[in-house]
Amino acid sequence: MSQAIQRRPPLMRVILIVVAILSTLTAVYQIFNLGFYTGFSMFDVQYIYVLMSMLLPVVFLSIPINLGTREGRVPWYDWLLAIAALLCCGFFAANAMNAIHRGWEFAAPEHVVYMSYLMWALTLEAVRRCGGWAIFTVVLLMSCFPLFADWLPDSLAGMSTPIDQVAIYHALSAESILGIPVQAYGKLVIGFLLFGTALQCTGGGKFFLDLSFSLLGKVRGGPAKVAIFSSGLMGSMSGSVITNVLTTGPLSIPAMRRVGFSKTYAAGVETCASTGGVLMPPVMGAAAFIMAVFLDIPYGQIALAAVIPSALYFYGLFIQIDFFAARQGLKGLEEKELPKLGETFKAGWHYLFVFVLLIWMLLVMNREAVAPFYATALLIVINQVRAVNRWSLADLWGFVEVSGLRLVELLGLMAGIGMIMGGLAVTGMSGTIATDLLFIAGGNPMVLLLMGALTSFILGIGMPITAAYIFLAIALAPALIDAGLNPVAVHMFILYWGMLSFITPPVATGAFTAAKVAGSHPMKTGFMSMHLGSIIYFIPFFFVLEPALLLQGSVDEIIKAIVSAVIGIALVAGGLQGYLPKLGSLAQAGFLQWPVRGLFIIGGLLVAMPHNPLINVPEVGMLALALACLVAATLLSLLFRKRSMAAS
Repeated sequence: MSQAIQRRPPLMRVILIVVAILSTLTAVYQIFNLGFYTGFSMFDVQYIYVLMSMLLPVVFLSIPINLGTREGRVPWYDWLLAIAALLCCGFFAANAMNAIHRGWEFAAPEHVVYMSYLMWALTLEAVRRCGGWAIFTVVLLMSCFPLFADWLPDSLAGMSTPIDQVAIYHALSAESILGIPVQAYGKLVIGFLLFGTALQCTGGGKFFLDLSFSLLGKVRGGPAKVAIFSSGLMGSMSGSVITNVLTTGPLSIPAMRRVGFSKTYAAGVETCASTGGVLMPPVMGAAAFIMAVFLDIPYGQIALAAVIPSALYFYGLFIQIDFFAARQGLKGLEEKELPKLGETFKAGWHYLFVFVLLIWMLLVMNREAVAPFYATALLIVINQVRAVNRWSLADLWGFVEVSGLRLVELLGLMAGIGMIMGGLAVTGMSGTIATDLLFIAGGNPMVLLLMGALTSFILGIGMPITAAYIFLAIALAPALIDAGLNPVAVHMFILYWGMLSFITPPVATGAFTAAKVAGSHPMKTGFMSMHLGSIIYFIPFFFVLEPALLLQGSVDEIIKAIVSAVIGIALVAGGLQGYLPKLGSLAQAGFLQWPVRGLFIIGGLLVAMPHNPLINVPEVGMLALALACLVAATLLSLLFRKRSMAAS
């Protein structure tokens, strides 16, 4: 249990435990369709209102007005806001049937309009406390956009709407506060959030770290490879780059330093590994669950589609570190310092077993809504049967309390983000933006992709990835799909590019967090992260132009795409790190090492680049150009290597 949780006032801890239990039971009741047996069933809108009536009030009690962690008494005004949220959400939950039958979304009684104003205001304050001022500003402007939509230039103008209609739409429409983000939260996210929390609280993080050290700790550059492996697994649990850095970084970064990695390099490795972890199936970030709802496909298909891109990213990072360690002559840790593989596996085999159950239920049984609940229950039962990490009663309450806090924080964020969608939908602009973007791009899909990459990155700087993804899924994704690109690939492209802000200066929040852990310069760490994670800038273009990398195509197409990507990424990594097997260090080429490295990078990209008609370059011509670059680079490297050996 964290110190922040331990310092929380007893009453606050009790409240978090109670709302965690109640909201989880409510979710189980709805998701498992227990109403069939009891005779009382909630329709989806009523279910969401009930969840909000439990969780939204606790946002004001658990998160202070000036943000941060609440450690002291709750002031009177936060109690007032909590009571207002309880009454407001409870009112809409109790009247959900009336709202549908009487068409309140289009013409509501006066008292409902006032309650809608209150819901709007409370949700804005909740998103500010849960997400900070940047996302609050975006949500505020977008939620108010319908009020002044007709003020914009004709090409951007939308339908202006009176404030009372806007308030009703936000509070009652299934496209705003009750929209896709909260629907995904209620149907999918709760179970996976509980599963990730249970994994961490039962010692899953320590097991994955020990397993990584026992497998990779003694190979060259071992601790850095441990960071990749462990952060990939940890990120899959937490869904948060910052949490991942703070969990694995304090152990992996010092270990990297001990075998010769610099502070900056070690922090950069941890940043890139933690960023990739959020893209790693089977448990990805909240945006992936929202993607499943957007595309109206099972979450298991999203997780399956993400396997190859995330594997390619970690492969690129892994091979860069291997080449760097070979060039620098860096070793691994002594075997006596490392945990024994057999003992590690014996202590934590059940974590892998639970992961297998989860993946089986996701991909084979297509039960993505109930799968995490079964996996969580099995994990806790096995944990209590075994003596290694068995919970005491205090540990159990600690798990429930942490789960409650995470449920509360995410609900506040998701409800607010939904109003971004609502602001566009009520003006009628969500359907026209795609047409406008296609017109601006001249109908060229490649131009649209470049526009989308830049926009995703910029939005990812100032907004949580979930908010940035939702905005672009509404505004940009339809244009790209209309241009002939694969829908799953388009949505994954947006998600990947939004994640890049974690490793790219000037923001690079993941890199700056790792820099604090390592004691390195933040901006230098950001540029190192950008250098090490550079392959992630290209992978989204690879799979959006070649959906076979998302396992969407024939077996032959998938194999060909994977082989090309693996070879190309290895060549790019060699150029970036200045080392390739058999050729050795490319620094032997002297002042020509940079042209040589550049040729390997260009050749690798040409090999990995999909042969899509949109690129407008014949496949034979691209391969010939790649071969020319690689042959020239190899001959130059060999020539200067012979001269260097002769001189010595």
